[in-house]
Amino acid sequence: MALGLLIIRLVIGLTMAAHGTQKLFGWFGGYGPKGTGGFFESIGIKPGVAMAVIAGLAELAGGLLFAAGLWTEVGAALIIITMFMAIIKVHGKNGYWVTSNGFEYNLTLLVIALGVAFIGAGDYAIDALM
Repeated sequence: MALGLLIIRLVIGLTMAAHGTQKLFGWFGGYGPKGTGGFFESIGIKPGVAMAVIAGLAELAGGLLFAAGLWTEVGAALIIITMFMAIIKVHGKNGYWVTSNGFEYNLTLLVIALGVAFIGAGDYAIDALM
């Protein structure tokens, strides 16, 4: 079970961290704070650039904490909050399926983070050493 939790934490956590770097630095095909901020403004999230930075920091920090198994519940909460907001503000109106830009992917990440927060990070986590 511990190895399974480690794999889940690494894949989900590092994916979320990379997603945050798209917003913060424009890495991995992202648009950086200005581009993401412009999109945020267009959907009513203001001030766009500041909110893009906050979202990017939450995704980066949450993802790294989750992957490391350090303050796992905090990392999970940051992932849950950002995915909940993505569902509410961006994807929810498009229905469930990701093929229609729906919330399928966001909900999957949210539920995985929630499940790990309830189960615990496992033996291969910094939390287990503390």
